[in-house]
Amino acid sequence: MKFHLITLFEEACDAYLSASIIGRARKEKKISVTYQSPRDFVAGPEGSYKKVDERPYGGGPGMVMMALPVVKAVEKTLKSRSKVPRKQVIIWFSPSAKQFTNKDADALAKYDDVVLVCGRYEGIDERAKKIIKTLAPIKEFAVGEAVYTGGEVPALAIVDAVTRRLPGVLGKDVSVEERRIASSAVYTRPETILYKEKKYKVPKVLQTGHHAKIDAWRKEK
Repeated sequence: MKFHLITLFEEACDAYLSASIIGRARKEKKISVTYQSPRDFVAGPEGSYKKVDERPYGGGPGMVMMALPVVKAVEKTLKSRSKVPRKQVIIWFSPSAKQFTNKDADALAKYDDVVLVCGRYEGIDERAKKIIKTLAPIKEFAVGEAVYTGGEVPALAIVDAVTRRLPGVLGKDVSVEERRIASSAVYTRPETILYKEKKYKVPKVLQTGHHAKIDAWRKEK
């Protein structure tokens, strides 16, 4: 499975995607991650600053990413993967879109190529979305209810959520918490922690080995 991030800040994304479980999945070639910068599609002398934003029509603070550099970055990414038939999807982020869920992550795990378009500043010229819809199917998501400074954080969240569902990434399928009865309250050794003369103990039910009772406790939590 291949993730393609359209971003101005590859270094910010790659630090996270090279670490821990995601980094191991990349090394073991269970996934691959590529980057494409919209700046690469702006004319200008070699080594010069490539401007990809402009003031918004209608006024207002901030700047808006121009449509064509984004479109061309997506187009090049899709063309590089078009030598053989592949199931491709483009992800567009918007705070007002549908919230991304585990079901969405399961659905994305069935694609060969997932292109994640990371906006910045006040957003991306809306015409970019209209154009890229003609290149491949597009899904629009919000990741959490907060507004971020860019699409990189939501993109990383989606790569993480999808990757952990792929066979062999977590070692065993049962390690995917949402596919079993799991609780947000978890404990490990030692059985008792002493802190400032107060004891904090592991709940007795977790020490019984009685799986039905443990599952009932986890459901309650």
